Amino acid sequence: MKQLLNTLFVTSEDIYLSLEGENVLANRDKQVLARYPLHMLQNIVSFSYAGASPALLGVCAQREIGFAFCTPRGRFLARICGENTGNVLLRREQYRLADDEARSCAVARNMVFGKLHNSRWSVERTKRDHGMRVDARRLSDASGELQSLLTPVTEVTELDALRGVEGVGAAAYFGVFDEMILNRKEDFFFRGRNRRPPLDRVNAMLSFAYTLLTHDCASALESVGLDAYVGFLHRDRPGRTSLALDLMEELRPCMADRFVLTIINNRMIRPEDFQVQDSGAVLLNEDGRRAFLKAWQEKKKETLTHPFLGEKLAWGMIPYVQALLLARYLRGDLDGYPPFLWK
Repeated sequence: MKQLLNTLFVTSEDIYLSLEGENVLANRDKQVLARYPLHMLQNIVSFSYAGASPALLGVCAQREIGFAFCTPRGRFLARICGENTGNVLLRREQYRLADDEARSCAVARNMVFGKLHNSRWSVERTKRDHGMRVDARRLSDASGELQSLLTPVTEVTELDALRGVEGVGAAAYFGVFDEMILNRKEDFFFRGRNRRPPLDRVNAMLSFAYTLLTHDCASALESVGLDAYVGFLHRDRPGRTSLALDLMEELRPCMADRFVLTIINNRMIRPEDFQVQDSGAVLLNEDGRRAFLKAWQEKKKETLTHPFLGEKLAWGMIPYVQALLLARYLRGDLDGYPPFLWK
């Protein structure tokens, strides 16, 4: 089993990364500020415009160390991919399945089932743990609506219909998302999902978390030999890691959304960790990104028992394990793709 290693986040806008022997060097104005051993790293995510040396990018590609470039405000720009050495027969089966809408729907509905299940469990957990502080009736109604969609989603045979069911579930879930925010509601509130740009602090953090999770899912898929750009629910679009977005669907509620709720409710992020641009966009500032990423790394180290495998794993390993299970399904080792069902 693959081991969970560290992710190096470069949050300063003027840091240039280079390679020296077996170390990544963080440079500012040609001065070395820090060294990080390559063998300790699983991913590098840079929010700097200064960039990285070709030598470092080449080594990361060779060693399958994920490397992603984002703007200083967290918008994804590019990922570095090395030679695709995975099983070509596995990828051919992936492409054949993606070209068949009925077979694509069979995989995608399991992923959407996982998303609905995990969304419902997130609502139920808030109701259970904080029943005296929230509108329990609203949460119960949303949970009931999500529960009512679980059986219909398993019977859908067309992707458009599946997207319709997923949309109904998302509306019910996000309709009570603000109810799950327990502290500092005057600063951290949710009036609906908005993006490009996010218009409030909660949406800013959700978008940032989704960017990080997408990168983790894409790296996981490529590490098991799959093509992260060819999806089943999300169809082909140039430059979009559609399969990573598919895989992320079931993980959003428990890995990204729940994380954002936790850092708000536990006061791990402050209102002053954000900045408002003239356009109205609300974005994490450098201090905010640093606090967010530190908490994100700590969350990935926490452990849980995988519901399908029954093994104790770190949260950061879940995208890789789900990618591995998807590959096993495509190879014919499993009768169906088992989504991650949070408990």
